[in-house]
Amino acid sequence: MPSQLIALCFDANDPQGLARFWAGVLGWTTADPAGGFVLQPDDDTGFQLRFLPSEEKKTRPNQAHFDLTSTSLEDQRRTVARALELGARHIDIGQGPDVDHVVLADPEGNEFCVIGPDNKFLAECGFVGALASDGTQEVGYFWSEALGWPLVWDQDQETAIRSPHGGPKITWGGPPVAEKIGRNRLHFDLAPPAGGDQQAEADRLVSLGATRAGTGRDGRVLMTDPDGNEFCLLTPR
Repeated sequence: MPSQLIALCFDANDPQGLARFWAGVLGWTTADPAGGFVLQPDDDTGFQLRFLPSEEKKTRPNQAHFDLTSTSLEDQRRTVARALELGARHIDIGQGPDVDHVVLADPEGNEFCVIGPDNKFLAECGFVGALASDGTQEVGYFWSEALGWPLVWDQDQETAIRSPHGGPKITWGGPPVAEKIGRNRLHFDLAPPAGGDQQAEADRLVSLGATRAGTGRDGRVLMTDPDGNEFCLLTPR
């Protein structure tokens, strides 16, 4: 059995405030366990959002961002308006005036897009349509094997995977891939398969192309994927 994707974690200067923003945008439930603020999905997303305290300020584009879907132009406008009311802002990443998506940043500058209603690639997905990532074909193959999620797109070095249970796609855009400078503000928390052994799963991930990067709090194994993106393998649940 493969690893389980437990959470997408955000480094946050104000974890409570950022959790409140995303709870309002997504309509998810908030919680406050030890170690950071957590949002529980109220849909088929299948993983939590966790907001972890960090004093480091955001200085460059994130390696990954959410693509939120729309059922109509009016629905898209409502999502944008709600996000702006909660503290988002419009940003220009060179998208031009003719695109059918709206590019926003949350209160700490994390980018996300509100996609127009005619996007066929995300047609079968829910409100959280995709986690769109900068990355190589190799890293898409790695995460497909790591999570046991099948490839749903593999063309021109662009890849995408999706859980067999539905939910958002995770996509990688292929080259050119931005040079990685410093630690990503977003990372995955994984858990070994039910009844599995953490060290054995870490070894399996290394055999797929991951690299060990040390041991963190609560015994978690710190790792990086083939593109150097950080992730954590938690102790068995």
